[in-house]
Amino acid sequence: MKKIRCSWSVSDPLYVRYHDEEWGKPLHNDGRLFEFLLLEGAQAGLSWITILKKRENYRKAFDGFNPQKIARYDEKKKTELLQNAGIVRNRLKIAAAIGNARAFLQTREEFGSFDKFIWQFTDGRTIQNQWTSLDDVPISTIEAETMSKELKRRGFKFVGPTICYAFMQAVGMVNDHTTDCFRHRELS
Repeated sequence: MKKIRCSWSVSDPLYVRYHDEEWGKPLHNDGRLFEFLLLEGAQAGLSWITILKKRENYRKAFDGFNPQKIARYDEKKKTELLQNAGIVRNRLKIAAAIGNARAFLQTREEFGSFDKFIWQFTDGRTIQNQWTSLDDVPISTIEAETMSKELKRRGFKFVGPTICYAFMQAVGMVNDHTTDCFRHRELS
């Protein structure tokens, strides 16, 4: 029997694998949370499949998404990144990734883990939504708006409410799989 998936995920085999194995699965690992924060910021104004296809290039270019290393990037490294055709070569997004690494480390230091900080916006649990159609899924919520304001206050960039909501979906803070999707039941 064929599995029913969220309609957005069936156009590309990479999307299917991402949908089936990652999207919406609760993440509590600081390194992986930082990876998604960096990638969601890079995605601003672009399609997620564009970033997904460049993910391995990002992993190499940004030292395995190691925030300690990224926080120390200098002008030479910024120039190198701007010349890297494997990533989105946007000066503001690259600068944001570096600044976000610094803000991430400060936030993690303050809270003991970034996980503890970021999951507070959903009271430490996954919000279980019951969307029957992709059209029902919002682009932002009060929780995403609150997260955005707090991240910006802490010096993060490219963390508007829509980006924050996409981040929440990706790391499983919300279950936005449609109710007919096999992953909805698995993640409920």
